[in-house]
Amino acid sequence: MTRYKLTIEYQGTDYYGWQRQPDLPTIQGEIEKAIHAFCGQEVEVTSAGRTDAGVHARGQIAHVDLDAFTKPMDPFAISKAINAHLRPQPITIISTEIVDDDFHARFAAKNKLYAYRIINRQAFLTFDKGRAWHVKRPLDTGAMHEAAQLLLGQHDFSTFRDAQCQANNPIRTLDRLDVQSFQTAPDKDGQGAQEIFIEVEAMSFLHHMVRNLVGTLTLVGEGKWKPEDILTALNAKDRTKGGPTAPSDGLYLVRIDYT
Repeated sequence: MTRYKLTIEYQGTDYYGWQRQPDLPTIQGEIEKAIHAFCGQEVEVTSAGRTDAGVHARGQIAHVDLDAFTKPMDPFAISKAINAHLRPQPITIISTEIVDDDFHARFAAKNKLYAYRIINRQAFLTFDKGRAWHVKRPLDTGAMHEAAQLLLGQHDFSTFRDAQCQANNPIRTLDRLDVQSFQTAPDKDGQGAQEIFIEVEAMSFLHHMVRNLVGTLTLVGEGKWKPEDILTALNAKDRTKGGPTAPSDGLYLVRIDYT
């Protein structure tokens, strides 16, 4: 058998997350069905991380072991064959490459980059519906970025983990948490509008950690919290002391590093 590394892009709006589930559309399930359709092999596709329902990816990584084909196929041809059976779904194999047998998409990962998109305006969303969090209340992104910097480094992130998180250890190390904003066209009421990008990098994350961080940062952006209040929440190590969970619509798995 040959092990292949897949780089995958998908829009997760209409899927129940990455992990295969009986009788429900999932990213893993659809890719495995596409592989079976083109070569008849029953396989398990192993990802670097199981994204939740509604979460998107620009650079999800997975690996799969395939038996030899009846005729030689290079990695590009394999990508084309899988994609032919994925269309017209919003899932695509960006690239396929042969890797060593000991490569593991999840356990070999050294760093992950997630991005979260917020559209901050009064008018409802058209193009970005399902692909960003629509927040109508004005947000102070400078205050949000200031608060975000207080969370860098190694901490117990219990305040920002989901109650159902199965991780044995709540200790994680945040290497980067940046909040940037870009002005967009004036809103329908003549008010300023902005698109906000929150980028976060770490080797690993707790369940719902990024979405809980984003939801808490919006409290700072609204002026309900001061930047230093986020440290009080962090040190409480109690999920009830943190902010709301941001919706899945705005979350993107952007990149996974292996070196």
